[in-house]
Amino acid sequence: MARITRAASHLSEEEIKTRLKLDPRPWCRQRWLIIYTALVDPREAADIAKHTGTSVAMVHQVISAYNRLGIDAVETPGKGGRRHQYVSLEEEQAFLAPFFSRAERGEIATAGEIKRAFEAHIGHEVHKSTISRLLSRHGWRKPMPRPLHPQSSRMDCMTKYGYLPISFSL
Repeated sequence: MARITRAASHLSEEEIKTRLKLDPRPWCRQRWLIIYTALVDPREAADIAKHTGTSVAMVHQVISAYNRLGIDAVETPGKGGRRHQYVSLEEEQAFLAPFFSRAERGEIATAGEIKRAFEAHIGHEVHKSTISRLLSRHGWRKPMPRPLHPQSSRMDCMTKYGYLPISFSL
């Protein structure tokens, strides 16, 4: 026999019903519906999921979080956002300010140099994609021409730079 899923009584049924009706965010209303169903009619998570139109995992997650944290488990800031950031956007701008000023003077700042400075700033290593995303977030791009076309011949390469090797023959 499966386990019965019950919600803790952090709020009364009427308070949950009011939040269920008045919350403007649909994903919060869905969470309140799961909690209300588990509070009013405790049953298996699969039945609650079928009744509320969610997955069993979602029911387990919502009820577990609500039982542990109460209202804070439902009233979260939202789905998106930078919740696992190293530094805030303002701190990123302040970090990149010296590199921007150097770029305005015509000096070149490489991603490797910025990566080393960022790692020193936060105190541990980061993946190179972190720096790529940081730079694109602040409007940086890579305007650097490639030295040669990838499909150019060896002769094009050698004549472009004005030299031919001694052993080269036509």
